[in-house]
Amino acid sequence: MELRKGAHAPVPTSLLGVVLSWESAHAVDVHALLVTESGLVRGDGDFVFFNAPRHVSQAVTLDQQPALGTARLSVSLPRTEDEVARIVISASIDDATFDELDDLTLTVHAADGPVATFVVDGIEDVQAMMFGEFYRRDGQWRFRAIGQGWAGGLAGLATEFGVTVDESVAGHPELPEAVRTERSSMSPRSSAAGSTHTADRARLAATAPRHDTSTSESPEADRAGQPTARPPELTRRVIDVPPPPPPDPELADWHPDPHAPGQLRWWDGDEWTGSTRPHIHEHRAHCGRCGNPLRRRFFGGHSQCKSCTAEVEEFLTHWRNRAVRVMTGPGTQSMEWIELWTALRFQRIDDQRGRAVLREVGTTHVERMVAFAFADGEVFAEELEAFEHVVSELALSGHIVDDLRRRMHRGRTLSRLRGGELPTVDTPGLHLDPDERVHLDLPAVHIRTLARGPRNTEGRLIGSSKKLRFVGDGTGIELPWNRVVSVHPEHGTVVLAATSARGGATFGVADPDYVAAALEGALRVSKRLVLTPGQRDTRSIPQDVKAQVWQRDGGRCVECGDGHYLEFDHIIPLSRGGATSMTNLQILCRACNRAKGARI
Repeated sequence: MELRKGAHAPVPTSLLGVVLSWESAHAVDVHALLVTESGLVRGDGDFVFFNAPRHVSQAVTLDQQPALGTARLSVSLPRTEDEVARIVISASIDDATFDELDDLTLTVHAADGPVATFVVDGIEDVQAMMFGEFYRRDGQWRFRAIGQGWAGGLAGLATEFGVTVDESVAGHPELPEAVRTERSSMSPRSSAAGSTHTADRARLAATAPRHDTSTSESPEADRAGQPTARPPELTRRVIDVPPPPPPDPELADWHPDPHAPGQLRWWDGDEWTGSTRPHIHEHRAHCGRCGNPLRRRFFGGHSQCKSCTAEVEEFLTHWRNRAVRVMTGPGTQSMEWIELWTALRFQRIDDQRGRAVLREVGTTHVERMVAFAFADGEVFAEELEAFEHVVSELALSGHIVDDLRRRMHRGRTLSRLRGGELPTVDTPGLHLDPDERVHLDLPAVHIRTLARGPRNTEGRLIGSSKKLRFVGDGTGIELPWNRVVSVHPEHGTVVLAATSARGGATFGVADPDYVAAALEGALRVSKRLVLTPGQRDTRSIPQDVKAQVWQRDGGRCVECGDGHYLEFDHIIPLSRGGATSMTNLQILCRACNRAKGARI
């Protein structure tokens, strides 16, 4: 439902996602205030923002790593306490005003899709806005679109709802400046680990005694009116030795606190932070995450920790959505992917649990990668490397993954042959021209179509750097590469087209795709048609076209609806003048694509 200012709509009492999107390079921070019937918060803990991203009741959680141009909140209405009458959704911007943003839209998502959309118009030049609110009406939850700017900025908006603003923080009189000071001190690799460690160090530095180790004045100096330096033997130098890094300093994780053996401290990959938690030793009767005792089951064993189970499940729901965005966007070799697993470790959730959550979507993703790789008939080294990285990262296994791996490696082998990376075969007894190398020597059947029917002659097919030979019983063929126009597999055979009408030939072989790729590579090398590394030929399909076709067809075969072994198919084949465009492409499974063949 599309809402305008002042309009309202019912929403399901479930876990909802609130997404603020805009078209601009500016960063926008989204917040939430949980207020009572009085219109005020019960305490500062009811203000959820980037330095306090989770409400204690788990009713509101801030996504600290949203997609570019978006800000996200998760609102769990079933977890909202009875004292909370409204959940106000607001946002602020530091280096601009909201009237400078284009397409400012707030969308409320449920499990089955969007339930309310509010396109904000009539925006004023303010740095804080209240976009809408969730409220109770007759035992049901509803959402009201507001779109009201706040002239007093974030500090004025927070104060209006009863949040205490500390005017002494970092010497800045307003909340946004104080918050920006603390947020700017965060290390990029520790954003998931909390942002208070630099502020902790600043507070410690402010309260620590200062040591002046340079000069000192003595009574004699006072009487003489000139300062006298302290003798070197009386100078005491205070050296603050930082604790050593953990054994694997490049990995952000929890480690035993160097200063407090009974607790863990977060290492963000660069330095020790101020985030700590108790060091919980493994015990079958206690939760390994929070340390609370577990209830015994009637038939033996212990039940799961209720609080941790609910918290982990809710976190993994949003974490899985972020993982899918990263997989289909920056990829599994990006910094976003590393930060994703860093956030999982910060929550004390085992990596195996994350891989289990991503197993199904991971298998779908590698299916997509294979279909994209084979779309233009070439499998490049970076595509095979990316495939293997995803399979390794997610520990994917099973017959589907094994078959996809075989397809990728075979596709890469055929691509290398077509690109001119040809083997050399030793053929004793065969007369060769100077500098001639044999690349192929295998049994074959020469197929000729005569007036009285086809005639098959068994023999040897020999492909070298200079020519193609077929040696059979009482017959032979020799084709120099300068007379060959093309080589391609067709219906289980290899077909060569030559410059003369009767100069071509058709051969039946055990592996037509391999033989055709090797002969095509020899032809390209001979005619100097080999592509430079990384260059794609005219059959290549641009990545954005692949993505649009995949999205349009829903990642499934358009004929039978199967979601496995998918391939891109030209509706009108390239050999018949078909274009490489979105309208001439479709998704087919392997079986439907083979059944279609070159038919239009």
